[in-house]
Amino acid sequence: MQYWQADIETLAPQELAALQLQKLCRSVEQAGRSEFYRKRFAQHSLSAESIRSLDDIRRFPFTCKDELRQEYPWGLLTVGHDEIVRMHCTSGTTGNPVAILHSRRDLHNWANLVARSLFAAGTRPGEVFQNSSGYGLFTGGLGFQSGAELLGCLSIPAGSGNSQRQIKLMRDFGTTCLHAVPSYLGRLHNVFIENGLQPAKDTKLKRLFIGAEPHSEETRQRIQELYGCKAYNSFGMTEMNGPGVAFECECQNGMHLWEDAYLMEIIDPDTLEPLPDGELGELVLTTLDREAMPIIRYRTRDLTRIIAETCPCGRSARRIDRITGRSDDMFIIKGCNVFPIQIERILMRISEVGSDYLITLDSNDDGDFMLVQAELKHEAFSDEFPKLEQLRKRIAAAMRDEIQVTPRVQLVNPDTLPKSEGKAVRVKDLRKN
Repeated sequence: MQYWQADIETLAPQELAALQLQKLCRSVEQAGRSEFYRKRFAQHSLSAESIRSLDDIRRFPFTCKDELRQEYPWGLLTVGHDEIVRMHCTSGTTGNPVAILHSRRDLHNWANLVARSLFAAGTRPGEVFQNSSGYGLFTGGLGFQSGAELLGCLSIPAGSGNSQRQIKLMRDFGTTCLHAVPSYLGRLHNVFIENGLQPAKDTKLKRLFIGAEPHSEETRQRIQELYGCKAYNSFGMTEMNGPGVAFECECQNGMHLWEDAYLMEIIDPDTLEPLPDGELGELVLTTLDREAMPIIRYRTRDLTRIIAETCPCGRSARRIDRITGRSDDMFIIKGCNVFPIQIERILMRISEVGSDYLITLDSNDDGDFMLVQAELKHEAFSDEFPKLEQLRKRIAAAMRDEIQVTPRVQLVNPDTLPKSEGKAVRVKDLRKN
């Protein structure tokens, strides 16, 4: 069996478009039952009946994260409270989070998309799936677990952190699939080495699923070398359920965005105008299968491009390229626009550099400056100052060539930068506004 849902995954483009149009009308009609969208549609004289083609979605206004926060907790709800069976929300240290409410049907559809994603990447019933994501309100825990269970895997809800336990579970239960954020996999590998173990030799790992953090192809290649198996990119966000929005198949040439469940657009984040396939822009998504809380034209702020070419796997859902960053993650230093992933790409090409780094933006009497701290690998650490200085200068020069700014580069001892069990903090901006 090559597909989880062959009838959906191999739809001809015109059949897929017809299905999307049908679902879009239904989703807009459902959204109009919420207080938020009822008012918004009325202001613009819009309704499901005004949709004649998929292009008509452009007549609808965008929905932004701040609006979802303002409508917390019930403003986008379209069903009775007695029909809600779960809530997830985004992290946030101040103000209201974004809360997404799910009906039973929503949870089933979500689990099915995750199962489809895992299957596309080669996972099969009977395998052992270990999830090192945080559980609770974070969607990566229950989202992946529900999909793995629906697929028919033995699911191990290991949770985040506690690397010694993670390794023991992998070895005792024969874990074949591991889900983790990319930054954690580097630290986990260090624990393998400290215990005299090699993932490729001392576990049964066949594939890794990585996501939740923007990461470069260089980081993916490094992870594959460390673990001796394929690492598949994934994309999801709480506002769109969580994991299972887009996923790489076994071809590893872009993430299939499941277009029977989401209508996607790529826009210029400055002009808000649509961009053609192949051009980098901001991803905008509309839910097509959500019952309790449909969202219309959500600005994800994630930057990617549509890969229009047909995938050799035979799936008709178009692919998006890896997320290169967020439109609101870009920072300006000395007049140059910089994305953190540009720094990561350079560091991951340097064999002496480990997996963790930190970018600090600060200012002094001479103006703004950027400090890049990079951990060295254990075997690369040396007390020979000329050797380290030569490496430091090589990294600074490579960054200058890439971003047109020469940062301060500091090489630090292994395992000295702050660690997080969740998404890694890569940038600290200490500049005064």
